[in-house]
Amino acid sequence: MTATSATTDVRTRTGGPEDDGPEIVEHIMGWTLVVVVAMLVVQLGLL
Repeated sequence: MTATSATTDVRTRTGGPEDDGPEIVEHIMGWTLVVVVAMLVVQLGLL
């Protein structure tokens, strides 16, 4: 194994979401954001 192939096998965490986290929480937060943006658009009369 060379030095370049050894360094490409290591994955550096960048602070993003965990791969094994609960996906239901992400879905709920995403839909909540959609609803909040839709309410804001209606309240501002942009629709």
